[in-house]
Amino acid sequence: MSSSPDLAARGSRLALLVVGLCWLAVLFDGLDMFVYGSVLPHLLETKTFGLTPDTAGDLGSYATFGMLVGALAAGTVADRIGRKKLMVGCVVLFSLASGVCALAGGVEVFGLGRTLAGVGLGGLLPTAISMVSDYAPRGRTAVTIGLLMTAHHAGGILSAYVAKWLIDPVGWRAAFWVCVAPLLFAPVLATFLPESLSFLVAKGRTEEATALAARHDVELPAAASGRKSAADRFDALAGLFRGGEWIQTLLYWLASFGGLLLVYGVATWLPTLMRAEGYALANALTFVVVFNLGGIVGMLVAGRAADRFGAPRISAVWFALTAAGVFLLSVHMSTAITMIVVFLTGVFLNSAQTMIYATVSIRSNPDNRATAVGWTSGMGRFGAVFGPWLGGQLLAAGNGDRGFTAFALAGVSSMVFIGIAALRGGRRTPVPSGQELVGAH
Repeated sequence: MSSSPDLAARGSRLALLVVGLCWLAVLFDGLDMFVYGSVLPHLLETKTFGLTPDTAGDLGSYATFGMLVGALAAGTVADRIGRKKLMVGCVVLFSLASGVCALAGGVEVFGLGRTLAGVGLGGLLPTAISMVSDYAPRGRTAVTIGLLMTAHHAGGILSAYVAKWLIDPVGWRAAFWVCVAPLLFAPVLATFLPESLSFLVAKGRTEEATALAARHDVELPAAASGRKSAADRFDALAGLFRGGEWIQTLLYWLASFGGLLLVYGVATWLPTLMRAEGYALANALTFVVVFNLGGIVGMLVAGRAADRFGAPRISAVWFALTAAGVFLLSVHMSTAITMIVVFLTGVFLNSAQTMIYATVSIRSNPDNRATAVGWTSGMGRFGAVFGPWLGGQLLAAGNGDRGFTAFALAGVSSMVFIGIAALRGGRRTPVPSGQELVGAH
């Protein structure tokens, strides 16, 4: 039998393998998500496909709608086929969908490609979070998930460089061909990523789970006490509206709607709006890099701040600072000052939304915590669909200078809603390690 140090070392190596593979998958997820926003200024300037700001906003919403579908379906599909197969399938889907975009001869086919990519993108992130939660070292789940989420912003940084390096010498289609490259990663994922031990145990595949645990000298998770029936799931949802809880639930949903409207509206339109403010295209794409660097820093510090001051308070303050930063971007400042504002906006924006999930998770009963967080995320994704569309409509109406103001108002609304929810109080049930980050983005 292995000694305890050997057991811990092998478990750590397995965790490193799983987190490393999932990090790369989420990196490609972020690349595919942000690449549209990075090439959008060029598409509009060259009038590719006869693209106008309003149709460009529609295309941005297609991907986020696909993400909504993918996120909602991910849990059910993963329960049937396993998390590993779903992750591989999602990587294949959004890679091939980028190929459809690269080959598109018109806006309809391009839109189909973005919608299919969104389905894959939406299904991958929650599944990857579940995978790393399974294999994270004991007591390190939250930190591990925070590390995983940095990959999404690293993908955003990569998308900006892909656009800067390829658009002028090769053309915009080359950027989407780069997004097909993760297809080569799918066999690596299928070969080396272990299946979720929790899934194997839940499906009764105990021999397979035992063999996998023994091979890597890790502990086998205990069997779940039982899967919830449809009636149980409905009762958990209904519990969010019983008594005075319906007010708190709606406040969380509205805060999440505004938060994701802001996240995906800015992610889609930041380079284009910066171009409209008079910045050169190269600088506009550099802002995407700086914004996502801020996102990485924000993900690493938000949890510590929330532990000290409370997630609801941090979320409200973060949204206020985000709104101020986004509004300042409508003012033409020196490039250096603008870079600082963009960086700080990235720090606060991305982690402000994560703190909404933390608040919901902490203040929910254990029996319906997953339902509360899942529905808060789901309702928020309607904001993710609306944000890119809103930016396109404002630009189409010749009000591009008001785009940052509109997104800032979304931040103010989320600050108000989560602030009221915080003042109203609610249940304060201890949250299992890592739960507070599930559902981010």
